[in-house]
Amino acid sequence: MNEGRQRVALVTGGANGIGWATVCAFASQGYRVVIADLHREAARQRIAQLDGEGHVAIGVDVSSESEVAALLQGTLEACGRLDVLVNNAGIGEQAKPTIEQGVNAFDALIGIHLRGTFLTSREAAKAMLAQGSGAIVNLCSIAGLAGIPQRNAYGAAKAGIAAMTRSMACEWARDGLRVNAVAPGYVATELAQGLVKNGQIDLARIERRTPMGRLAQPDEIAQAILFLASDAASYVTGAVLSVDGGWHASGSA
Repeated sequence: MNEGRQRVALVTGGANGIGWATVCAFASQGYRVVIADLHREAARQRIAQLDGEGHVAIGVDVSSESEVAALLQGTLEACGRLDVLVNNAGIGEQAKPTIEQGVNAFDALIGIHLRGTFLTSREAAKAMLAQGSGAIVNLCSIAGLAGIPQRNAYGAAKAGIAAMTRSMACEWARDGLRVNAVAPGYVATELAQGLVKNGQIDLARIERRTPMGRLAQPDEIAQAILFLASDAASYVTGAVLSVDGGWHASGSA
């Protein structure tokens, strides 16, 4: 994949949390990184913190077809190619009982997570298929693999991403394009810390429920993403890799 040339990785939602850890992981391996984020100025500030040169910041709403098309056009104009796409952009769930959940919030989450992953993968694949190589890594979740009360839109979106990962992987397997996903458990991001502070998640209960007894660090998820995108995973496609400290494997409450 891209032998003899600097590889290019595009990370959506790359200015914070898992996305930022992923950007740093790829940059540390010599990739030229495109940080795509709804908050373009935050993405631009992150560029200054990265090792290496030629990194790019692009503002995008991944639920917008026209903006995603412009994102990929801008990436190719700036970098000349695309080797890795990480579909990380997302928003939090509405923390309410099902009967109190609003359809607008439901649609917004589905639009960003599921529609966004579809649109960005479709546009990235056009470039990757033309060059005969590439890797897409999607962000799934334990919520897409198991039933978590009240997490309807989030769970549905992540389950859809898992299904789409397998579908696209099989479609493009003989064309040099691999598609995989990671399914994190609870991760110690700023978003999670805010939910703990607001009383929306019970940290002690999560730690008891997780066999490893702690939340993941963002870089632990980033390293799994880096592996799936790398040549070390050259025969891996259509996989959804749980990176959850044993959460999904455990049958305990």
